[in-house]
Amino acid sequence: MTKEVPLADEELVERLRQSDQSAYATIFQKYNTLLFAHAYKKLQDKNEAQDLVQEIFLSLWKNREHAQIDNLMAYLFTAVRYKFFNIISHKQVEAKHLESLRNFVGSETPIADYLVRERIFMELIEHEISLLPPRMRLVFQMSRKQHLSHKEIALELGISEQTVTDQIKKALKILRPRLSMLCYVALTIELCHN
Repeated sequence: MTKEVPLADEELVERLRQSDQSAYATIFQKYNTLLFAHAYKKLQDKNEAQDLVQEIFLSLWKNREHAQIDNLMAYLFTAVRYKFFNIISHKQVEAKHLESLRNFVGSETPIADYLVRERIFMELIEHEISLLPPRMRLVFQMSRKQHLSHKEIALELGISEQTVTDQIKKALKILRPRLSMLCYVALTIELCHN
């Protein structure tokens, strides 16, 4: 009974290039455990290490005809190192995306809160303006919302410019204390919220 002499790596690579599946199986048996241990040492994760080694063997088979393999062991260990760097690089990109997403989500709530508070504050201002006497309210709205000059308002309503000026002064005299109180309440709520 003669004992089978194991093939040298050069012979295995040559047979692999000729699509010899038994040569591929021999390479797998010879290096699988070593590559896994090397990958696990770098990754500290069994599943990731197994996936990495499987990818290397799949790549070896796919590229068997054209791969430049001068030293099989060096080729396989170099492949582990490159795959490891790819995994680390991918994890860093994922971490950046997650951080960016966390920052976006973290900033979203205050913006939404701010918009809601702004809308409520504007409604309160509109309510205070609606409480003004009708003629005064009309003059004030034409001045502040339509941005008309006192002269334009006077012409449109058929009143003197001085009447327009007086109406706006009275409106501001009524609104300032009320709006100041609203601002104070809004600021207090904002400070309590933060």
